[in-house]
Amino acid sequence: MHYAYPPRKSSNPPPFLPRSSRIPRVRRVHLRSIAFFALVIIGLVWILSGGSKHGKHRIISGKPPVVLVTVFDDRNDNSVYKKNIRENRVQYAEKHGYGTLLVKASDYDLNGSPSSWAKVVAMRHAIAKFPDCKYMWYLDQNALIMNPHLKIEDYVMRPSNLEKNMLKDLPVVPPDSIIKTFSHLKGDDVEFVLSQDKEGLASGSFIIKNGEWAKFFLDTWFDPLYRSYNFQKAETHALEHIVQWHPTILSKLAIVPQRLINAYNSDGHGAQYKDGDIAIVFAHCSNTGEKSCAKEAERFSQQWRTSFSRA
Repeated sequence: MHYAYPPRKSSNPPPFLPRSSRIPRVRRVHLRSIAFFALVIIGLVWILSGGSKHGKHRIISGKPPVVLVTVFDDRNDNSVYKKNIRENRVQYAEKHGYGTLLVKASDYDLNGSPSSWAKVVAMRHAIAKFPDCKYMWYLDQNALIMNPHLKIEDYVMRPSNLEKNMLKDLPVVPPDSIIKTFSHLKGDDVEFVLSQDKEGLASGSFIIKNGEWAKFFLDTWFDPLYRSYNFQKAETHALEHIVQWHPTILSKLAIVPQRLINAYNSDGHGAQYKDGDIAIVFAHCSNTGEKSCAKEAERFSQQWRTSFSRA
């Protein structure tokens, strides 16, 4: 017995017709409701958590207004010289209500990097120890503060003074770096102030404004990658590198005339100190000999003490 084959399906089926059921419409309404309530919940979480990432940043009270940071070289065992430097820092800080962080390079584990890198760690340490300070001023051991009347927060960091003193459209690394300081930078936007000498950026004296940017900058500067490069001038050449290749850092940098914060004891390497300048740095001095840092400091020790006693 033979059975008939079932009828073949048409090779041209009718076009798809949407279901006439109300279920998809109901689902769409439900989805909108769910999305709405989800956004409300996310908004509440956002508000309760502080509104934004920026809102989580702690408010800095500015007490103390400045922390003065100096790192002492363990290789220099001249206790009289170090005592002179320490007294200079403490007297200046006490006059203006500043904090001080006076440490030794050996206080920090630099993982084999040159001891001059300790200045970067010390500045980060200052933020941790004085979280409410407004500014940190790093000044090398081989320097003396000479003018006790000048206050960092006014003399250097006041926005109007910054706009008057900052060197705009200046090659970051002299004489012919193609990367230049911003020509439109405002004083209120500056977070990092330093100077140049005849060789490049001068990291013996610089000022950083406390805040999240400062932490980012110091962490970037101390990155193990840059320390592994073994730059000839260690942290100074690393600084020149990151300033030129990180717009986030360059955009907060103000380079000021050298005598404003970093005058040298002679004009062989940069601008020479003159009476009235805030500080004198003994550039390229040695630990021993006729050109030792201690002997250079002796020439100015009586002068700073006299000036401070009259202030």
